[in-house]
Amino acid sequence: MTDAPTRFVQQATGARKAVRDHVIQILWSGYGEIVRYRLEGADVPTVILKHVVFPGDLDHPRGWNNDRSHQRKVGSYQVEMAWYRDGSGQCDASSRVPRCLDTATVGDEHLIVLEDLDAAGFPLRKEHLTRTEARQCLRWLARFHARFMGREPAGLWPEGSYWHLATRPDEWAAIEDPAIRETAAALDDALTGARYRSLVHGDAKVANFCFAPQGDAVAAVDFQYVGGGCGMRDVAYFLGSGLDEHEQETWETGLLEDYFQALREALNEHGKGAEADAIEHEWRALFPIAQADFYRFLVGWMPDHWKIHDYSRRTALAVVRRLQEGGLPGIPSGTDSSASATSSQ
Repeated sequence: MTDAPTRFVQQATGARKAVRDHVIQILWSGYGEIVRYRLEGADVPTVILKHVVFPGDLDHPRGWNNDRSHQRKVGSYQVEMAWYRDGSGQCDASSRVPRCLDTATVGDEHLIVLEDLDAAGFPLRKEHLTRTEARQCLRWLARFHARFMGREPAGLWPEGSYWHLATRPDEWAAIEDPAIRETAAALDDALTGARYRSLVHGDAKVANFCFAPQGDAVAAVDFQYVGGGCGMRDVAYFLGSGLDEHEQETWETGLLEDYFQALREALNEHGKGAEADAIEHEWRALFPIAQADFYRFLVGWMPDHWKIHDYSRRTALAVVRRLQEGGLPGIPSGTDSSASATSSQ
């Protein structure tokens, strides 16, 4: 007897037969699985099913097991379904994402049938990037940000990214450095208050990019935290999570130039070139603030994480000192950080 997920895959693809092949990945904290299916009598040989099943017992790998964390994950899968259903079709080859074939919610389970990017020409995954590969990912982000510049995040997170302050009051409370804790809201205010906002991927780490063998193209997956925001959230997170300390310090300036060049080109293509100078001016100023904000999250979430190193610490603390000494342009000083750290999406 065919199980319900397999029947749904068959229905979504029009296949004569769908056969569960193998599990690609168990979702974070045991919230389901990503499975490849082999098809017979369909237009494509394989598809991917993201099957979300909420666990009875919470088991967070880092120990953050509470209802707030659970509700954030529940919301993230609802957002991802909305994105694949309503937003992903607006991306083209320059900001490649898997094509969505169908979505469904059955009770507490979510089902998303997606194009198999391996079969579509993006079979490679990377744990460490060359400078050229990092540039490819940043160009993807630039084109994504340009495409959705000014777009309201309807059905998505009002503020994209999984680590911004409003979603992380427990981690904020765990920060030991009072200077980081006290300036957290000012950092967040600067980013959420950006004049120029787009959609952000929200979890733009290396593991969420898929590479073509020729090295000339990249696609992105995992849109649980897509939503509105300043594109520097994605860029700071990508550089901070994808490069080691030496690479980040030595490549950062050049990679930022690559990103902004790609952003300008894409804005021109989408008829938004008149605002390119103003967007770049604002976002360049917000980049170190986004770096400091990501550091703020890390030191509260997991203070011994490998992403925390001397360069990230120096960069973040330089921003914090400037805030303490009178603020940064466009950022209010003396903000009460507890106000922003108590709400949660």
